[in-house]
Amino acid sequence: MSQQISAAQSRSEATAPTSETIELLHQRVSVRKYTDDVVAEETVEAVLRAAFRAPTSSNIQSYSVVIVRDEETKRRLSGVAGKQRHVAETPVFLAFCADLTRIERAMETNGHTIANNNMETSLVSSIDAALVGMSAYLAAESLGLKGVMIGGVRNNAVETARILGLPELVYCVFGMCLGYPDEVPPLKPRMEYTSVVHYEQYGQTRGASDAASTVAAYDVELAKHYRGTGRDTTDDSWSRDMDSKFHPPLRDRLREELSALGFRFS
Repeated sequence: MSQQISAAQSRSEATAPTSETIELLHQRVSVRKYTDDVVAEETVEAVLRAAFRAPTSSNIQSYSVVIVRDEETKRRLSGVAGKQRHVAETPVFLAFCADLTRIERAMETNGHTIANNNMETSLVSSIDAALVGMSAYLAAESLGLKGVMIGGVRNNAVETARILGLPELVYCVFGMCLGYPDEVPPLKPRMEYTSVVHYEQYGQTRGASDAASTVAAYDVELAKHYRGTGRDTTDDSWSRDMDSKFHPPLRDRLREELSALGFRFS
């Protein structure tokens, strides 16, 4: 049966429509080493202007982006993000923020306040920022730039806000290192398409539908990839990595920190 599924998948991939955008995404990798080439201000502006056309819930546009080039600021952000060298060394760092300040202003003019916002408001603004961020990433890659997303800025959301000068009702959802690539790693495999796509209802797949089978197969595939690049790993590569990331719980104080910045995830 697995051979039949594999053969059918190969035929599907061979006849699938494609485009520059699709091929760009198929070749997307996280790049952490950059050349010394300057990323022009006009290039960054072109990327962000395009990204701001991303979908936004009810047209609220609850995002802002902080462009960081200052070496000391990047160094401080690197410290928050677990001392990731590429954060300090990137030509330009983009901080994608959820921003409720403009909504607050609109509500104030109508005699209301967003101070007691709920989880929906905080979640929607975070999704808005994420949609802009991925759109910016894709636009940047279309111009020959490469980068990597940085969730480590949430290791200490309050300190990140302090470094970036963010006011109340603004927090950095994630950052992005951006530059011209000096070293591009090989593509990392993803979980099997037929195991993660469901039809009409969850569980109706055209491959293994249970998490155990999907994870077991991906452990083997990812371990093979890592060993092929010279990286030491275990046979349960992905499972072991996920366990180490989420036990103990990751960023256990994040809700308190975001609440201090004016976001209510409750």
